[in-house]
Amino acid sequence: MQYKDYYKIMGVSKDATQDEIKRAHRKLARKYHPDVSKEENAEQKFKEVGEAYEVLKDPQKRSAYDRMGSQWQDGQSFTPPPNWDAGFEFSGGTFTGGDSSGFSEFFESLFGQAHSSAFHRSGTNKQFHTQNNDRYSKLLIDLEDAYKGVTHSISLQIPEINKEGNVINKLHTLKVKIPKGVTTGQRIRLAGQGGLGKGRHGDLFLEISFRQHRFFRVDGRDVFLELPISPWEAALGATLKVPTLGGLVELKIPPDSQAGKKLKLKGRGLPGRECGNQYVIINVLIPQAENEEQKAFYKSMENLFPMNLRAEIEG
Repeated sequence: MQYKDYYKIMGVSKDATQDEIKRAHRKLARKYHPDVSKEENAEQKFKEVGEAYEVLKDPQKRSAYDRMGSQWQDGQSFTPPPNWDAGFEFSGGTFTGGDSSGFSEFFESLFGQAHSSAFHRSGTNKQFHTQNNDRYSKLLIDLEDAYKGVTHSISLQIPEINKEGNVINKLHTLKVKIPKGVTTGQRIRLAGQGGLGKGRHGDLFLEISFRQHRFFRVDGRDVFLELPISPWEAALGATLKVPTLGGLVELKIPPDSQAGKKLKLKGRGLPGRECGNQYVIINVLIPQAENEEQKAFYKSMENLFPMNLRAEIEG
C-alpha cells in the first residue's frame, strides 16, 4: 500500500486554512473533471483530488492524518502505525459518513467503513449506531489496568476550526473508570460527555485497546508469555518463577520439554465471568560457545546423543 500526501495532491501547504483547501478543491475539480478536461489521466486525478478533499475538509480526519507525521513521502510503501487514531474524539458512527468504496486502499485503511471498529460489535458485523452528537475515541490502557480495574484522568483531543480558519485541537479532560476484566475492543459509555446537538449533549464511547506489553500478548481474556529456558532446564525439568498479571508464580517445567511446548496456568488471564488462562510457551535458548572448552563440550554431545533429526526430510 502506498502513502498518499493529500497536501501535495491538493497543491496546498500543511498549514493551509480550511477556506484555502476549499478553493483549491474547486479549482482542481474543474481542471480534472472527466466531462470537460483534456488533461492526461484526468479521471484518475479527479478521484485523487476528491479523496484528498474528503480528508482535508474534515477537521477530525485532517487532525488524525496530520498526527501520523511527515516521515512518509508520497508513493512510499506505508502501513498505518498501531493505534494511530488513539486519543482523538470523532463524531458519528463512521469516519466517512458514507460509502468509501471508490477511494484508495490507503484511505480505506485509515478512514473507511471497515476501520470504524468502535462502532461494530466485537465478533459480529452488526453496526453500533449512535446519535449525531455522540462521539467516540480509542483509549489506550496498560494490561495491568484491565486486570485490576482503575480510575484514570485522561485527555482527549477534539479537532476544531478557529476564527482564522485553521484546525486546532482542544483538550477534553475527564475521569474514566476502567472496569476490572475489560478486554480490547470493548466500549465504555460516558453519558453526556459527547458533543452538543439539538439542545443536549450526546454520549462519549471509549473503545479499549491495550498498549504493547513488555512480556505478555493477549487474545480475548487469555494471556500468553514466551519463557526462555536453558537446554538443561528443558532436558531435566525445573521449577521456575514466571510473571503473571497477579505476580510471580512457580511453574513446573516437565523433563524433555521441547521448544514451542505450551503450559497452562488456569485462571491466570484477565478476570471475568469466565476467567482467562495464561499460556507459557517454552523457548529453549542455546548458549553460545565462546571458548575451546565450551566448543569441546558441544562436540562431546554429538557422541553422547547420537541423533539423526533430518532422516525423514532427507529421505
